[in-house]
Parts: sequence; C-alpha cells; structure tokens
Amino acid sequence: MADYRRLIDTETWAFIRRSRELFGTDAAGKDIEERRRLYDAMWAAFALPLPEGVASRNMSADGVPVRVWSGGDPTRTVVYLHGGGFVLGGLDSHDGICAEICAGTGYRVVSADYRLAPEHRHPAAFADAWAAACWAAAHFGDPLVLAGDSAGGNLAAAVAHHARGRLQGVLGQVLIYPVLGGDMTAGSYLEHGDAPLLSREDIRYCRDIRVEGAVPAGDPTFEPLADDDFSGLPPTVIFTADCDPLRDDGREYRDRLREAAVRVAWINEDGLVHGYLRARGMAGRAADSFERIVLAIEALGQNLWPYD
Repeated sequence: MADYRRLIDTETWAFIRRSRELFGTDAAGKDIEERRRLYDAMWAAFALPLPEGVASRNMSADGVPVRVWSGGDPTRTVVYLHGGGFVLGGLDSHDGICAEICAGTGYRVVSADYRLAPEHRHPAAFADAWAAACWAAAHFGDPLVLAGDSAGGNLAAAVAHHARGRLQGVLGQVLIYPVLGGDMTAGSYLEHGDAPLLSREDIRYCRDIRVEGAVPAGDPTFEPLADDDFSGLPPTVIFTADCDPLRDDGREYRDRLREAAVRVAWINEDGLVHGYLRARGMAGRAADSFERIVLAIEALGQNLWPYD
C-alpha cells in the first residue's frame, strides 16, 4: 500500500482533513438527500470569490437544466460535466470551477445539471450530457470543448465517443480524474484502493448504483474504455491524481487513444488525491494543476497542441 504520509504534502493533508470534517467519513450510511446536502455544502465551504467580468444565466437545453457562463464575445463553448459519482453534485457545486474556466479562457461555459442515480438510472445521465452538448452546438453555433471531472469526465468522454459521425465541431476533451471503466482488480485500484477521499469500494458503489441489475458490458456510454474503436476521437488531455484508485483509468485511456493515432496527453499530478479541484484555493499543487487544466481547455479551443 502507498505511504501517503510521504506522498502527500502538508497543504493537501489540510484539504483532506477539512473535506472529511465537512462530508464525514460515514457518508455511505446516510440517505441520498443528506449526502447531496453535505456534498454541496462541502463545495461551498471551499468556494473562492467569483472572478470579475463573467456572469451566468440559467437556461434549458432541450429540457436539461444548464447554467451558461460568459464574458465578452466568446467564440468557443465548453460543455462542462460535474463530478459526484453520478449521485451527487449539480450546477451549484461546480459553479466556481465553471466561472473560473470562463474567465481564464474567454470561452462560454455550459454546465449541465444531468439527472442523478439512483432515481435516474443509466443511460439518463449520458442522455442529458449528450442533449446538452447538441443543444450548445446548435444554440451558440460555436465549436465545442468537452470537459468534466470524475463522473463528469466519464460523461464527457462518452459524449466524445458518441459524437463521431453525429456532432460536428468537437475540438477536444479535457478529462479530470475521470472514471472510465478500468480493471478494478489491478494497478492503481489495488495500490490506492483505500486512498484518502476515494476508495475502490466507493467507485464500485457508484458504478453499481447507476444500473438496475448487471453492469452493462461493451457499452461506451457507460464506460468509455469498453469501446472497441478509439479512432476519430478529438485531441484529448487527461489529468489524474497520483494518489487515486482511478489513476490508471487515465493511463489506459491514453494508451488506447495512442494506439488509434489520436492526439493525447496524460498528466499525472504527484501527491494529489481525488477531488483536488476543491483544493485549488489552499494547496499549491492543486492550484498549479487547475491552471494547467484551464490552459489545456484554452489550447484545444484554439486547435493548439503544446504537448509534443
């Protein structure tokens, strides 16, 4: 097992302790609504002042609630899909992330409030993510960059796979510690199976609660790594936390894209844990990574590739 006392720095440990205080360590024993309340409150406790020069409005993307952030006259649209294990989170939890991406890139950011499990099982979340992307492309007429963290990284990648031959103008995808359907019996799932803030059992719970009955096999709208064809995907930048059971999902996805001759970069952030976007205001490593994430979104929106 990993020696987290050595791998994780003091600032990140402070973030971990504060997250545990806010969300608790027995969240699985609470009902869904209480877990959602605690999750949103945890994000709010880490919130930073919203950047100046950007504003938001709530809209409907063909029935999917979205929040649209913009400033100036954007010519690119980012479709952002929030994390939360397909069970938690929404427009409010990730508001600051979307506002800061908007301010940092100059792009419009569309945050989608997709339906959550267990009330809405697969493919409801994917269907909403797909509807939001199609609506954003049609409504604004701009090329798209797809982005998301954790469960949202899964949905962003699923939309990118599904978009081939169906949706024009997807310039790239930026996936932040995504859950993509890797082998839960090997690699980082074992090395970091009991990592701070996310365990292998947490991932298994979130996977199983998405479906009625058996987990679907060979369905890239559920797990993008289940696809049998990775060709034709847009340029992709993947960010993972090294102290995270999901780390090797990013590495494996990179390898599959490389084999298909897709431009791809995998950036594994040393000493960071799952959910580190919340820590960008208190941990230098998290702040530096978020800056790299914003720069990646900006670069893909301009058809630039600074990773060779």
